Amino acid sequence: MNYKFKQILLFLSLASLFACTPPPPAIQLQSGDILFVETTSGKVSEAIDQVTQTTGATHFSHVGLAEVSDSGIVVLHASPDGGTCVVSLDEFLHPEGDSVMVVVYRLKAEWQKTIPAALAKAKQMLGKPYNFSYILSDTAHYCSEFVYLAFAADSVFTLEPMTFKDQATGNFPPAWVEYYQKMELEIPEGLPGCNPNGLAASGKLERMGEIE
Repeated sequence: MNYKFKQILLFLSLASLFACTPPPPAIQLQSGDILFVETTSGKVSEAIDQVTQTTGATHFSHVGLAEVSDSGIVVLHASPDGGTCVVSLDEFLHPEGDSVMVVVYRLKAEWQKTIPAALAKAKQMLGKPYNFSYILSDTAHYCSEFVYLAFAADSVFTLEPMTFKDQATGNFPPAWVEYYQKMELEIPEGLPGCNPNGLAASGKLERMGEIE
């Protein structure tokens, strides 16, 4: 057997080996998993990320709560388009036909027992409009407020004074100034609230990985 023929056999053997190697297993979502959406190029999406950074490691502008059943996986969330609603996982991952990067976080073992009550509470809040003011309300909810309230009875997450100022400059970004001028409201600086980056920073969660 000549050298060149041996090389061809070795190449074919390696190709066959890699072809038979299965891809890494996908994340197996569980009910109660919290799905964080990476910041997109939208003006408000970028503005949310700009003023809510906690560690610099996360860049999230949206969040939802997963529920897994025999009929499939759905996500309960608060959307500017649909208010507080339930969508399929595919719709959550591909809003309006686009694709977004989603990072899965899971409650640590000692907090798993809070999930059934949180899902029940989330379902009670469905059908309400989106809270465009980002001021806590009983009649409308924004995305992280929706998740916070779902777990509020068990004090899983906490509220913090909101800031809409750029951490680098200490000034309000033009996007927020324009946003609240259009709503004819004062920027709710310092009022209690929450945001996706803040929720993701909770020590009660562990990062599971990305899906898209």
